[in-house]
Amino acid sequence: MLITKSAAVADFCDEISTAEFVAVDTEFVREKTYWPILCLVQIATPDKAAAIDPLARDIDLQPVYDLMANTSVLKVFHSASQDMQVMFNATGEMIGPVFDTQIAAMVCGYGDQPAYATLVQRIVGLTIDKRSQMTDWSRRPLTDHQVEYAIGDVTHLIHIYDRLTT
Repeated sequence: MLITKSAAVADFCDEISTAEFVAVDTEFVREKTYWPILCLVQIATPDKAAAIDPLARDIDLQPVYDLMANTSVLKVFHSASQDMQVMFNATGEMIGPVFDTQIAAMVCGYGDQPAYATLVQRIVGLTIDKRSQMTDWSRRPLTDHQVEYAIGDVTHLIHIYDRLTT
């Protein structure tokens, strides 16, 4: 589901605000910019997933930022540093608490800095379709394939997190 309206952002974030954890990923562009430009935020729980469009006209992302600041909800990322930088630039606040699947995978013996696609293949048993990997996420409209690819990043992340923590 692609969310482009403020009311839908607020509803989605409210629905998942009591989850034990949320899987989070961001898409951004940083070419020819001083700071990365946030272009998409994907969030999933075991039951719900959405891609939120920060570039949609008049969209209010405050519910997303409030969720990221909610210390009762664990935020699960893969290789979190860039995603956290983008969120910090948007809010001026650090996200927390955070679980980084790349770091956890290293501790669990998956090698040095294992790529997300590698973990998806080894843990989830799927091969990621990389056609949308080099997408210019700032271009609109997004295709259904791009949205599906982006949401897959967080839905697979849930399974990786579950495996790494059991």
